[in-house]
Amino acid sequence: MKKTIIAVSALLLASSAFAATTHATDETVANAQAGANTAKEKLHQAQNEGKEQQLKAKHAAEGKSDNLSSKASEGTQKAWNKTKEGSEKGWDATKEGTQKGWNKTKEGASDLKKKVSE
Repeated sequence: MKKTIIAVSALLLASSAFAATTHATDETVANAQAGANTAKEKLHQAQNEGKEQQLKAKHAAEGKSDNLSSKASEGTQKAWNKTKEGSEKGWDATKEGTQKGWNKTKEGASDLKKKVSE
């Protein structure tokens, strides 16, 4: 009986320590993901600007820089790039929200476990 009580006590102490460690880790991961998303957005913006400049240079080389179809093509390229950037931001926000929800679920389960064990 004493061995069982000691084992259960050790288990409860370990689970609360694990929950605290997990919580800190979840926050660290969320902060790292936010920084990575910002870096990814800046990278993609630079890539998109490069593509737009290439298209303008191509049209200038062909002598079509003032052509209506060239301007429409450039506008379409710019609009497509903005659409992709918006989609990426939305997807990143969805992933972060899901992760935060999962973290809260884990915290709630840990808190419930503590209450039950007390």
